[in-house]
Amino acid sequence: MDPHAVLGISAAASPREVAEAYRALAKRWHPDRAGASGEARMVQINAAYEVLRGGVVCVPAAERTTARPRAMAGAWLDEATRRSLGRELLQALEREEAIALVVRAATWASPDTVLTVTDRRLLWLLDDAVTNRVRSVRFRDVERVGHRPAWPRRRDRATVRVQPRYGRRWEFTDLDPVTAERIVVATRRGNA
Repeated sequence: MDPHAVLGISAAASPREVAEAYRALAKRWHPDRAGASGEARMVQINAAYEVLRGGVVCVPAAERTTARPRAMAGAWLDEATRRSLGRELLQALEREEAIALVVRAATWASPDTVLTVTDRRLLWLLDDAVTNRVRSVRFRDVERVGHRPAWPRRRDRATVRVQPRYGRRWEFTDLDPVTAERIVVATRRGNA
């Protein structure tokens, strides 16, 4: 998707021109005004605006074919690990970042979360979120980490609480108790 084409502006458009084009298209295609037919178009308009507003540079398809092929994200990992991580988490990995564990969990923000323990940080994907889906906290930035049985008290499920030095606490629930212990141990070891 070329965000400039979606918004109907040139690649040299200023941030002000981008915002004006977005507002004009949003007024025209908003589902309240355009009905059900405007929903799909509005999704494209919002995505294009987010890309341009975030400073992400999009390379047109014609230029992509002549560019040097990029290395596959997570090329150092085995195929099963790459498949379990998915595209978004693979793109969030740092070069040569080793994966210790990939597990499904739940958080207050998303009942379907993919939690990954790497050699450097906790990395997770809020699978049903619309934006800001990938989050992480480095081990060195973790102030406290611990686990407890899930509420209501269930022996077969556990919750891991992670308190970063800065920011809000995260709780990963619906975990196997042994997996929860592995996450806590890896986080403490990485923090040492």
